[in-house]
Amino acid sequence: MSLSAATPPVNAVGGLADGSVGGSVGPLERGLAVLRALTVLSAHGAGPAVRPGDLVRATGLARSVVDRVLGTLQQLGYVRLDGREVSLATRLMELGNAYLAASGLPDALLPFAERLADSLDESVSVAVPDGDGVRFVVQATRRRTMSLAFRIGDLLPAERCAPGALFAAEWDERTWADWRARRAADPLDGSFPAVPPRPGPADAPDPDAFAHRAKAAAHDGCALDDQLIEPGLVAVAVPLRDPAGRIACAVNVVSHTSRHDIASLRRTALAALRDRIPAMEAALAAPVGAGQGAGGEPPVVGAIGEDPARLAKREMGAGFLQSLARGLTVLRALGERPPGGPQPHGGPPSHGGGPPHDGMPLTAVAGATGLARATARRSLLTLVELGYAATDGARLFRPTPRVLELGYAPLAGLGFTDIARPHLRELVGAVHESASLAVLDGGDIRYVERVPTVRIMSVNITIGTRFPAYATSMGRVLLAGLDADARAGYLADLDPRPLTRHTLTSVPGLARVLGGVAESGYALVDEELEDGLRSLAVPVRDADGRVAAALNLAVHAGRGTPEDTVRTLLPPLRTTAARIEADLRTAFAHRPRGLGARRLSGV
Repeated sequence: MSLSAATPPVNAVGGLADGSVGGSVGPLERGLAVLRALTVLSAHGAGPAVRPGDLVRATGLARSVVDRVLGTLQQLGYVRLDGREVSLATRLMELGNAYLAASGLPDALLPFAERLADSLDESVSVAVPDGDGVRFVVQATRRRTMSLAFRIGDLLPAERCAPGALFAAEWDERTWADWRARRAADPLDGSFPAVPPRPGPADAPDPDAFAHRAKAAAHDGCALDDQLIEPGLVAVAVPLRDPAGRIACAVNVVSHTSRHDIASLRRTALAALRDRIPAMEAALAAPVGAGQGAGGEPPVVGAIGEDPARLAKREMGAGFLQSLARGLTVLRALGERPPGGPQPHGGPPSHGGGPPHDGMPLTAVAGATGLARATARRSLLTLVELGYAATDGARLFRPTPRVLELGYAPLAGLGFTDIARPHLRELVGAVHESASLAVLDGGDIRYVERVPTVRIMSVNITIGTRFPAYATSMGRVLLAGLDADARAGYLADLDPRPLTRHTLTSVPGLARVLGGVAESGYALVDEELEDGLRSLAVPVRDADGRVAAALNLAVHAGRGTPEDTVRTLLPPLRTTAARIEADLRTAFAHRPRGLGARRLSGV
């Protein structure tokens, strides 16, 4: 059964058509509505930040309710409030990661997608059905001037992509009826921000043509997209089936007509796809390891069980919606693998798409969250009614692809500096000193982000500025993060020159300093780059744990001693680096290995 058939009709912001959910947790329902509205408004041109008043109009909720929801979401770290504007925060991706982790799709299929992309030199993606739409959950893209712009979490109309025809071949009459109703209500595809809108209703294809494509896909075992999304884009897709023979997902190869027409892409890609189907289906059916959390790391038992919602409630008082916080904690917990051994695929069908799997019983959800069974159950039933979770009707619950509509796609498109920038602003606001991020570029550091402070005497550096790594605090942090051979090679080729009378130019001395930086985890450089300039830096590690960037605070050397600088600025500097690293782990939990490092360097 499809997601559309399993859940009541939804309005534009994810609630029921009449604005309520029978027997639901009201604050959770309203919080999800606000999150979805914020995502939709951000995607439809309102920009990354919107005003609360826009959310009031989009949801139909009272301003006081929206304000309480936003205050709670800010406390949870899921949105940022900046004056009169609100934006999605990277930590919100925890919710989408819960679905991706529970589905097992990235772990099982990303290696295949990467190898296919390398061998075909084309972008490869994996999609799952989400009602009468298609949602992307895995991507391995080629980096070209004209490349695939879809992001993990993006939703496409089924009739405008190759995987949609494959999924439609298994639709029941209820799903076809939902599809026809959606087409009639939205003939221009305005509710799908991931695709260009149709110029006019006359450009919409005949509904019978899509039904014919679905029948052809079922017969051929593949589906084609000949510029259905936009001119120039072509794709071929094949289905992957679960052990019961149902389509679990589709693997999609995308190219451009400057490289292939649809016939040549089919000749080039279809055989390679079909050759790999048995291995990919075996990977989907293989046991899934226990103990993995939604962010790709082992869950911390007891961390959720402390019920942080109760602690936040005491801190914020009546403004904090405890039921919303608990409901989102329940949703996040559905992505955890319950301890006690592997959980095999092969359970009842997932109504939201993706490979079937067992899900979590109520007792496991209550144990993971520290909530009473009755509290966890109310949240679960609300999530099921809204389509963010599915159940076998007896005792097991699992998240659905619809969770990805809660900000995942726009956040998945963020690069390193986008993720780090809000943290730098908070740091500068707290310490009133200029903060910067830099990466190692040959023997130099290159500034990739900077937030200055306002002083009569301030440090004037712009993004893209380069300095010799040996004479800067960020350079020493980055050099200390190299492996022993790389560091030795750098020092062997180094001919350091004095930039001020304080510059350390002894190579053996620099080697000792770098060893100390590696041990202490920070570097302080006092007037070695420029007279009067003092800088303190710490490393920032990417999603793979490597030192890939450095974060610093630059101050005038006349303001206190070096010891004062370390004592007052090192703790907030380390806290900010840890927050950036946490967001990077969340953002890159289900993307190709090494992508985090490439995004850091800007390559």
